[in-house]
Amino acid sequence: MKKDRIMSAFIEEIHDKGMKFTMDDLAKRLGISKRTLYENFSSKVELLEAIIEQTLREADEKTEAIIQDESLSLLDKIKGVMTVLPNHYELYDLRILEQMKRYYPEQWSRIDSALKDDWHTLHVLIEQGIREGIIVNKNIALLMKMIIDAMNSTLDQRFFMKNQITVAEALSSIVEVLMFGLVPRNEKVE
Repeated sequence: MKKDRIMSAFIEEIHDKGMKFTMDDLAKRLGISKRTLYENFSSKVELLEAIIEQTLREADEKTEAIIQDESLSLLDKIKGVMTVLPNHYELYDLRILEQMKRYYPEQWSRIDSALKDDWHTLHVLIEQGIREGIIVNKNIALLMKMIIDAMNSTLDQRFFMKNQITVAEALSSIVEVLMFGLVPRNEKVE
């Protein structure tokens, strides 16, 4: 049994039952014995940690690939970094995070920290954009707070599902509005 399939089934269980599902529930979903499940992961906590680790690593790898891509303009890099979406992003849902905070506080703390503090690369790119005159010269702390808060609005995945918007579409739209405003680029405001 591939670990990625187990991780995906874990996310499905979380969405169906919240964080209170059992390893028995997960084994049933996968159609395997609990013993087979435990051969891959010794506990639910180990499985959750593996998913968090993979998600954070993938986000870092995707971000680094964007930064290193010399074919991208600075604005394309900023947009790319803001829309990085790792596998298992479904874990980043307000309902799930609240349950995780209650039942798995150490693991929640890692995700919470990444959601709040893991924006250094974007900060550097925006500072560069301000220096180069590509981005308006505004208070960088305020700009970063606005961006982070807007990006973290995607944690309300029920809103997006209810309105038939994928998280990727939401991120893309948020970035477009943040970077280019509400007025179409070819329109002049008087």
